[in-house]
Amino acid sequence: MFDANQHQDYFSLTTLADILSLSKATLKLRVSKGEIHLHPTTGLIHRREVQHYAEIQSLINSSWDEELTIKPNRSYSLVELFAGAGGLALGMEQAGFRSIFLNEINTHACNTLRHNRPNWNVVKGDIAKINFSSISEEIDLLTGGFPCQAFSYAGKSLGFEDLRGTLFFEMARAIKELQPRVFMAENVRALLTHDNGKTLKVIMEVINELGYKLIEPKVLKAIFYKTPQKRERLILVGVRKDLTHKTTFQWPSPYKRVMTLKDAFCKGELFDTDVQESPGQTYPKCKREIMEYVPQGGYWKDLPDSLQRKYMQRSYFLGGGKTGMARRLSMDEPSLTLTTSPAQKQTERCHPLKTRPLQTREYARIQTFPDNWEFIGTTTEIYRQIGNAVPVNMAAALGRSLIRLLNQLP
Repeated sequence: MFDANQHQDYFSLTTLADILSLSKATLKLRVSKGEIHLHPTTGLIHRREVQHYAEIQSLINSSWDEELTIKPNRSYSLVELFAGAGGLALGMEQAGFRSIFLNEINTHACNTLRHNRPNWNVVKGDIAKINFSSISEEIDLLTGGFPCQAFSYAGKSLGFEDLRGTLFFEMARAIKELQPRVFMAENVRALLTHDNGKTLKVIMEVINELGYKLIEPKVLKAIFYKTPQKRERLILVGVRKDLTHKTTFQWPSPYKRVMTLKDAFCKGELFDTDVQESPGQTYPKCKREIMEYVPQGGYWKDLPDSLQRKYMQRSYFLGGGKTGMARRLSMDEPSLTLTTSPAQKQTERCHPLKTRPLQTREYARIQTFPDNWEFIGTTTEIYRQIGNAVPVNMAAALGRSLIRLLNQLP
């Protein structure tokens, strides 16, 4: 079998569309115009056909291996809020940070953190009730993925006070009280455009009011950071204003190729063994019989028309692609973004080769958690913990960039 992803000399249309942030329809149009040529037998695109694109150049000229050598000049302290099951904290640890305080409200996620890192100071509870004055050490980095619940503003331009009642306000309060040298916040891409950009504008104003200079926010794609998943996260990095003249921040370099589900599930570059069987959801018999007909990388429109009507019911007659429905993943592509459950009808995540939802350990590998990171809780809870996590490899790449930034400071 032709393996297009082994050396990333070839790209599928789907992967290339993800790399270039273009639609498959746009790429197909460029193929029809003769601007891009497909391999005659595989239908794939050779790298030389698209090497003039900046995104492809960034893969070719990757500095990933050099960035792996970045080490902290001294011990850098980390406080993390909204810690979840530890994807971000684990990546930061791999980069060289020392976690001194992690806050999380979910009992099961706290149990996961304590089980895997008994030495971490995991503080369970509502962040609104956390007294940060108990932390006496100077903080080098404060991180957190604050949940983006609905913001609503009366338009009174109260800045910091305007955010009361939002979870970003609690992160801002921690920054105000702890005065970390640097902070890093991550969130969904949609925060960029939430309320026509007003939400992010208020957040940026508050960061300035707190005495921090914000690096231009950037959406990072997990596929660029040795993660076999099409996940996107908005990253905010702020440096305390008294330190900004001494530093420059560089975003992490992308890895040299795009990882696929084959990399996640099979022994190779990402993992030393094939993925092990683990607990997971199952399909009822009637759904399994229908899903058997969906090919790798396919979805409900690849079913025979009679089965399309049976599976989609009234949705069959509605507009829109609904491409997440009856979706089977492909071994030769990265996974779609994981949700908190692999068998939700709108966001199906069916195994590429077996007719069942992805299992919990497969979920963890797609998020690049090491196999020895164990999750505590029910199967439903474990899916939720993993689905909400920051991919570990992407977090580690960001962590190395933050270490490089801190190394510039006296």
